[in-house]
Amino acid sequence: MGITPSFWQGKKVFVTGHTGFKGSWLAEILLMLGAEVTGYALAPPTNPSHFEVLGLATRLAKHHEADVRDRATLNAAVAAAQPDIVFHLAAQPLVRRSYAEPIETFETNIMGTVGILDAVRLHAPGCRAFVSITSDKCYLNEDHGRPFAENDRLGGQDPYSASKAGAEVAIEAYEYSYFQHTQTAVASVRAGNVIGGGDWAADRLIPDVARAAQDKKPVVIRSPKATRPWQHVLEPLRGYMMMAEKLWAEGRAFRGGWNFGPYVADAQPVSVVLTELQRTLPFELQIDTAPQPHEALLLSLDIHKAEQRLGWRPQLRLAGALDLTGSWYQAWNEGADLHALTQKQIRDYFGLS
Repeated sequence: MGITPSFWQGKKVFVTGHTGFKGSWLAEILLMLGAEVTGYALAPPTNPSHFEVLGLATRLAKHHEADVRDRATLNAAVAAAQPDIVFHLAAQPLVRRSYAEPIETFETNIMGTVGILDAVRLHAPGCRAFVSITSDKCYLNEDHGRPFAENDRLGGQDPYSASKAGAEVAIEAYEYSYFQHTQTAVASVRAGNVIGGGDWAADRLIPDVARAAQDKKPVVIRSPKATRPWQHVLEPLRGYMMMAEKLWAEGRAFRGGWNFGPYVADAQPVSVVLTELQRTLPFELQIDTAPQPHEALLLSLDIHKAEQRLGWRPQLRLAGALDLTGSWYQAWNEGADLHALTQKQIRDYFGLS
C-alpha cells in the first residue's frame, strides 16, 4: 500500500527543513503531485545541495529562508500559508556536531519543534495533519540487542539523541494539551539511517563515500562494526505521507509515535554497506583509529505498528537502496541532469506515470 496521488492535488503543505536532504526530496514529491508547498528553513546547509540541484526556491508557492527558532517570523509564515498539512523536518541533524554545539542542538530540536507546534495552534486552525519527524535515536539505547518499538523508553546519552527525545515529549504534551479537541491531528515519525542521492552532510557515511569517490581519495571510516537501519530516503517519506493522509481522514486514531525503518535483516554493519556500495562507486577505505565520541553500536527499529495499522512496509531491500543511491552519485560524477534523475527515481518508486 502506498500514497494516494490524487489526495495531494491542491493541498496546502507547509514543510520546515525543506532545504535539507530529506526535506528537498519531500518537497519535490509534493510538487510532482500538484501540492501547493510553502518551505521554511535556513539556507541550504551544504554546498553542493540537493535543494539547489532541484531549483526548488523558484518552484515553491513560498520559500522562507529563516530560523525555526525565530518565533515571530515562523508565526507570520504559518499564518500566511494557512496550511492543510504540516511536515516538520527542520533540525540540527548531526550527532557529532551536537557534541560541539549542544545549546544550538537543544534549542533547534526541542524549542524549534515547540515553535512550529505553537504556530499551528495559534495561527493555522484549518491544519488537519501535523507530522513531526524526529529520529530512531530518540530511544534510550542501552544496547539490549533488539529493535526499538514505539513504547520503548525515550532518552539519549548524547545531546542529539537527548534533544530528539525531548522533542517527542514536547509533541505529546502539545497533542494532549491543545489539539485533542481540535481538527489538528499530530503524529511523530522515527526513521532509520536514511540514504539517497543529494545528501552532502558532513560526518555521514554515504556523502563521505561520494566525496571520496569524486576526489579519488580514501574514505576514512570511524566505526566499521556499527550497525544501523539503512533505508532509502523515499521509504520513510512514503510513510510520512501515508501518515498525513490517515491523520487527515481519521484524526487522532493515528496520533502518537510511529517507526518507519527497514526490515531487521537490512540493519547491517558499516562494513557490509561499504562492500555493497563499491559495486557502483569505486573507492578505497581507511580506518580512523583515533578516539571518537560515544555513538550507539547497534540501532534497529520495530516496524510492526506501521505494517499492521498503516499498511506501510519497505519496498526496497538494502541492495536496492544502495543501487539507487550509488547510481545517483555516479550520475553526479558524470555531470548528468540530476533533477531529471531525481524525478525519475520518484516516478519509478511511486509508480507515477
